[in-house]
Amino acid sequence: MEYINIGNVKIEKTAALAPMASVADRAYRLMCREYGAAYVVSEMVSAKGLCYSDRKTNELCTVTEAERPMAVQIFGSEPEFMKRAVEIVSGYNPDIIDINMGCPVPKVVGIGCGCSLMKDVKLAQEVASATVKASSVPVTVKFRKGWDDDNVNAVEFAKAMEASGVAAIAVHGRTREQFYTGKADWDIISEVKKSVSIPVIANGDVTDLQSCLEMYRQTGCDLVMIGRGSYGNPFVFKEISSYFKGESYIPPTVEQRMETMLRHIRLILETSEKAAELAIKEARKHAAWYMNGFYGSAKFRARCYNLSSYSEAEGLAEEFITLQKNR
Repeated sequence: MEYINIGNVKIEKTAALAPMASVADRAYRLMCREYGAAYVVSEMVSAKGLCYSDRKTNELCTVTEAERPMAVQIFGSEPEFMKRAVEIVSGYNPDIIDINMGCPVPKVVGIGCGCSLMKDVKLAQEVASATVKASSVPVTVKFRKGWDDDNVNAVEFAKAMEASGVAAIAVHGRTREQFYTGKADWDIISEVKKSVSIPVIANGDVTDLQSCLEMYRQTGCDLVMIGRGSYGNPFVFKEISSYFKGESYIPPTVEQRMETMLRHIRLILETSEKAAELAIKEARKHAAWYMNGFYGSAKFRARCYNLSSYSEAEGLAEEFITLQKNR
């Protein structure tokens, strides 16, 4: 097994789980770690929210032993707030602190954060430098190919981040304008890798072992990161880790998929700080994702979005298995 080092943090060179707001919560991260994700990152946390004692801070920043190695991801555009946020996050003992400079959503870029920082390299470097200076653990930055096709500056940005002292960078091969549509540009990740000496984590369009191996081959990256390809599919991490460990891999049966889906829902209910009726609502999309690609799944996915209890999920899983057997 090969490893990479982000600062003093040793990580298996297989596949990591990307940070995904409103998706990769603690339950999701635990599932992916259990199935072999080499490294996980929290949902993004507002630096200002941390400084003003946002009520969601504890849930978003808590790092459990089962999730390690894990980064807590923060976002902000003011160095002083980032410095104070690091001091608060450090109390949760993350292995790594990651800075989000790639989020494309309007409410984040609209306040000068996320991918908006790619339009102001000097400010981005100041933010990264302040974070590095305040942190006792390695700091990484996740960003994109650029703002749009006329402003592709990932290589310049990567060099600036390295100069700021970050320990590694993660690059999503799409522009902000693309959001999550179109094809990720792996060539730009390759260019970034050639331009810096710190580890480069590659993100975009990896959904299985084959695409993971191709990402490694084409970009020369140090670690592959999987986001949407893990929706309802923590098994992708087992498939990849099994290959690198020289172990055989057998894809899950429909029964195993449904068993994992139910376990995932139980984890959501157990780990969420919200009331059960709200937590089950958050579980709906996850339940639907586990059914993707199967016969008759469209109707079942629609029913998932009306789930109101765990017992309903159990009944739906049983019906789904019966449908696949009798098709």
